[in-house]
Amino acid sequence: MDSIFDMTTHVDKNFFLSPVHIYTISSFVLVTTLFYHLRNHYFVRKYSHLLFIVLLVISEISIVAWSIAVGQWDIRYNLPLQLCTISLYLCIFMLATKNFLLFEFVYFFGLGGAIQAILTPDLFYTFPHFRFIHFFVAHIAIIFSILYMVWVMQFRVTFRSLIKSFALLNVLAILAFIVNIYTGTNYMFLARKPTNPSILDYLGPYPWYIISLEFLVFFIFLFLYLPFILNQKRKVF
Repeated sequence: MDSIFDMTTHVDKNFFLSPVHIYTISSFVLVTTLFYHLRNHYFVRKYSHLLFIVLLVISEISIVAWSIAVGQWDIRYNLPLQLCTISLYLCIFMLATKNFLLFEFVYFFGLGGAIQAILTPDLFYTFPHFRFIHFFVAHIAIIFSILYMVWVMQFRVTFRSLIKSFALLNVLAILAFIVNIYTGTNYMFLARKPTNPSILDYLGPYPWYIISLEFLVFFIFLFLYLPFILNQKRKVF
């Protein structure tokens, strides 16, 4: 029997918009809708944040353990400089402390980055491989952690929050860019585009797509801020 941890099994180089990918996105939308409707349930309000913390911690520990086990772990490539890894750590501390500043930061680039990852995953393994399960559990847990703060804790961002998150993201990007230069890595996809199809394919060649990405990210941040603008006029959530 093929192991779900074996690097040679369950490989799919055309995973993007494959039936498994579409089913996964559909399931994600369904579960998110269910989470919204159950947001005021006692269990959700009392314990769901603990569940999300456990999922985030286990997902990070398990991917490190798997990388070491298959001989893929390398300090040059496994630094916590990918956007979703940074978001994962921030979400853990945010849920544990209910810190509003962390929420301000991670709401925009955590939510935007994780949703983008689910829609256009840089992934070559399909279900039921461990990497597939880890990838979607980690990113969905990031999204649900942020939605918990909005739907359950009633945290709200402002336009100032947007600017603060955008500024921090650029600081992190500069750090990742420098590390990429000295190590030959590709943190935040600032050295080259991902192999799988992504929105970066429409932003021009390297390095110009990085400039286009700045404008796109700001637009995505504005889009994520829109529900809070609408909420001032009518009760959206």
